[in-house]
Amino acid sequence: MSEPQWLTWARDVQAIAQNGLTFCQNPYDRERYEQLRQLSANMIAALGDTTPETVMALITPERGYATPKIDVRGAVFNAQGEILMVREAIDNDRWTLPGGWADVNFTTAENTLKEVLEESGYTAEIVKLAALWDRNRQGHPPDIFSCAKVFYLCRLTGGSASADNLETSGVGWFDRNALPDDLSLTRLLPHQLRRMFDHFDRPELATDYD
Repeated sequence: MSEPQWLTWARDVQAIAQNGLTFCQNPYDRERYEQLRQLSANMIAALGDTTPETVMALITPERGYATPKIDVRGAVFNAQGEILMVREAIDNDRWTLPGGWADVNFTTAENTLKEVLEESGYTAEIVKLAALWDRNRQGHPPDIFSCAKVFYLCRLTGGSASADNLETSGVGWFDRNALPDDLSLTRLLPHQLRRMFDHFDRPELATDYD
């Protein structure tokens, strides 16, 4: 899945508007940046089958210099070489690696282990940083925000299966030859999942990036 060029342009316009509103004090220039933000919302709404009001509700709360959001994922393996996956309750119970948006005051590694525990009931330790990918370059469904996806290879240390019921509705372990087909594609793609097995087999592999 390739991101449409118009979305890249609209995202650029939104970032310019947000940065301008962050630093500019001139009221006339601020008005122009507000117009740019509305233009970005109109573009996304017209071409993305939604409404300008919906888009504005998403982008208006964004403050400060526009930077990518950070999504963390934990690729936790057990002694049998199986990978831990959870069902995403808000995405029709599709499977993904435990993770989510990174919270402030935690490192990306701490965020990952916290998400693993909260979403699956298991504890783990970090083995290595496996991948740092740009979501929009990987083939995920298009999104209005830029996002850096951080994947850590992890080793199981304890715990037991326990879905949190709010975000996840199920927990499972999967062998590389029996991976689920119904993935939450906004969070995890098949080639990313398979790549985690490569890192498990060969921990000396360098971190993937794009």
